[in-house]
Amino acid sequence: MADREVDDALARSFLADLPPEVVSELRAGGERADYPAGSTIYQPRSEPQTALVVRGLLRNFLVSPEGRQVTYRYTRPGDVLGIPVLVGGPVNAGVQTVEPSSLFRISSRALTVAARRDSRVSWAIAEFLTRRLYENLEQTAVNAFGSVRQRVAAHLLDLASIQQEPAGRLAARVSQQELADAAGTVREVVARVLRELRTTGIIATAADRIVILDATRLYAESRATAEE
Repeated sequence: MADREVDDALARSFLADLPPEVVSELRAGGERADYPAGSTIYQPRSEPQTALVVRGLLRNFLVSPEGRQVTYRYTRPGDVLGIPVLVGGPVNAGVQTVEPSSLFRISSRALTVAARRDSRVSWAIAEFLTRRLYENLEQTAVNAFGSVRQRVAAHLLDLASIQQEPAGRLAARVSQQELADAAGTVREVVARVLRELRTTGIIATAADRIVILDATRLYAESRATAEE
């Protein structure tokens, strides 16, 4: 049965660069699955799973030995999950839905066989992994060298930019604990940062979201050199 959303997501993904016969095989052998917000769809150290994001927003996170989390990437429609694990094996990272999301699960085995058989497939995977590496390095720099204020500002901008409300208003539907997990800190510190940003007129807070009043200033906060 045709699924326009899946086809659109495929066209936006790196999978569209694969040979047509490989795309057809992956499309025919895959299945769509829907998840409510807050679902953990990949547990740290789990076996490889490959999926195309069709709808929604998901966060990729690392887990410390003490159980603390830090978000290193957000995935959106057209992104493909599980390729690094497919190549390198299980890792101490997980994936959780931020909002109701839909995935198209594809056969990891079929993709692996195609990559070993056809250099065009393996090269497309190599290009995808290189782009992902550069993106993760940029986020690592923010997480490692930025202040908590910078990290919170960066995550708010990232979330709000893809949850844009009518009339162009930017708002992030995220809790203080979720922001703390994303920034690799604790809720009390995030609460202080949000209070400071609210006092300076950069954001406004509501029961279910954080509204960005001045995106330019918030962007400056995410890039500023600031002390903790």
